[in-house]
Amino acid sequence: MIEVNRQGEVWVFAEAEDGKLSDVPLELMSKGKSLAEKLSVPLAAVLPGKGVRPLADKLVAHGADKVYLVEDDKLSHYQTSGYAKVVCGLISEHKPQVVMYGATPIGRDLAPSVASAMKCGLTADCTDLQIGDHTEPVSKTEHKNLLFQIRPAFGGNIIATIVNYDRWPQMATVREGVMPMTEPDESRKGEIIDCTAKLDGLTLPLEIIESHRREKAVNLKAARIIVAGGAGVGSRENFKLIWDLAGCLGAEVGGSRAAVDLGYVNSDHQVGQTGTTVRPALYIACGISGAVQHRAGMAESAKIIAINTDADAPIFGVAHYGIVGDLNEVLPKMIKAVRTGAKG
Repeated sequence: MIEVNRQGEVWVFAEAEDGKLSDVPLELMSKGKSLAEKLSVPLAAVLPGKGVRPLADKLVAHGADKVYLVEDDKLSHYQTSGYAKVVCGLISEHKPQVVMYGATPIGRDLAPSVASAMKCGLTADCTDLQIGDHTEPVSKTEHKNLLFQIRPAFGGNIIATIVNYDRWPQMATVREGVMPMTEPDESRKGEIIDCTAKLDGLTLPLEIIESHRREKAVNLKAARIIVAGGAGVGSRENFKLIWDLAGCLGAEVGGSRAAVDLGYVNSDHQVGQTGTTVRPALYIACGISGAVQHRAGMAESAKIIAINTDADAPIFGVAHYGIVGDLNEVLPKMIKAVRTGAKG
């Protein structure tokens, strides 16, 4: 545990693999910038790896005032022990007050390892972060400018706000896609600080012989139109209607967790709390009841059309336009209208 440093920086862990930054640290830069401005401290990115120096300028363009660059052969592939030692060393030396990680497979592995070593708190899978004040209920001690770590809890039935006022740094992992990525400003200037990895004597537990990655079948975050199906579609065969409507609209196909679990569509297409968070110009929800976990991933779409046989389905609570009806009747009419301009 490090001392509480209320002048400490706001940090974003800049996850990079194969010489490329993942989207999530770039998404976190915009939120990190607003937090840092609220606290009147610099925003910094922590960039470990091998051959990652060219990525530092991109982090600066997205808002970093500083980039802590750590290059070492032992960081060429992510392994917990090496990366955790580097991050813990930097935290001990520079004493940030906030550290954010993406809730990716790497972030979900690294962040708890760092939290355990530093004996500080960690809130996982946050959907929002804010700065605010907190008063302890018993002692009435007031703490100014704490990180409010906001996330769904109890199966998504409530939204919890978590604070950590005595064990710093305040750390959180943030779900991919919940923070909008801002446009880079190539004219920005930042400080790139070369740091020593200090990994002498560290033996990594694994030898990486080959690395193979499978690209996702779909990029839902970039889609302007998404047609999504849920359990109400009824079968994998019926799901062809979702694909057909998406095809004539030039849209991507999404699915609820129930549709994925039932095998109607693969997990790359999952939208929601445990899938991808999306903000398309148009989201068409077909046979999706609208559980809070699904709504968390699509409620910020610019326009939402919901089609469901249940007039009381929660999805209608976030929809701009609702159609109460059987999607097996509604979708063929929509497809015909889009393809031919026909009505009815």
